[in-house]
Amino acid sequence: MTLQARNDTLITIFGGSGFLGRHLVRALAKRHYRIRVAVRRPDLAGHLQPLGRVGQIHAVQANVRHAGSVEAAVRGADIVINLVGILYERGRQRFDTVQAFGAEQVALAAVNRGAPMIQVSAIGADEHSPSHYARAKAEGEKAVLAAKPDAVVLRPSIMFGPDDDFFNKFACLARMLPALPLIGGGETKFQPVFVGDVAEAIARSVDASIAGGRIYELGGPEVRSFRQCMEEMLDVIDRKRMLVSIPFWAASIQGSILGMLPKPLLTADQVIQLGIDNVVSEEAKKKGRTLEGIGIAGETVGRILPSYLWRYRVAGQFTRKVAA
Repeated sequence: MTLQARNDTLITIFGGSGFLGRHLVRALAKRHYRIRVAVRRPDLAGHLQPLGRVGQIHAVQANVRHAGSVEAAVRGADIVINLVGILYERGRQRFDTVQAFGAEQVALAAVNRGAPMIQVSAIGADEHSPSHYARAKAEGEKAVLAAKPDAVVLRPSIMFGPDDDFFNKFACLARMLPALPLIGGGETKFQPVFVGDVAEAIARSVDASIAGGRIYELGGPEVRSFRQCMEEMLDVIDRKRMLVSIPFWAASIQGSILGMLPKPLLTADQVIQLGIDNVVSEEAKKKGRTLEGIGIAGETVGRILPSYLWRYRVAGQFTRKVAA
């Protein structure tokens, strides 16, 4: 695609003001696309403006639960991207309405517009999963592909990077607590993927360099257990903390209680998810539906974590780590 063609291409991104959204907006802005960010609170999306040229990025109000607002946000768009997802349920924000019904509304709007669509889901999406979150993600994928058979579906593993909700959360707890919990003994496998690599994969989909009608699983170059992730994080922030194993049944009880908080540290549904490995499937590897398969090497946890977790060290950036 020529530079002029990109300047004339308008992309609507639902949920573009969040963690992944910020990195995606930056990646697309560097490619000179015009970007419309559809969010529930446009007044809270001002941080996106400096990521592009004057007038290149603008926010509009939209709620994926309301078909009319979705249709309006897609009007005039050449490409549609849906990043919307929630980690826990609150009020009208339910897994089914946001991740299944909402995804379908975005797909139908893209069909009416005649625009290509990219749907971001999650590794572990499974309509038969005991996790409500995972079932809703799978239902959203199914609805999108039913409406748009040529849509690109991307399933990232746990994403890490500045402002992530995984390593930052536990690093913050490590500043206050003498021990960190390892749910289920910390044996669950993860394949952490750098948020910038996921944004690049989406951007390549926009560039039409990735085939549609397929589900891609995006994991980083390393598979690590929950325990190994915590040990790596503690090493980076230079703090020694006990890692205490908590059986799933006890964690489920804790999740049921903590899940009632306005922004819970843990929910019962998240405990269920922690009982299932979050890694790229062998089938996806064989068929090249991975980061490596689309030509992205992927950043490692060890290379990226020190660039932002230094803030949790005793003296922050001035902490001097002694080589082992």
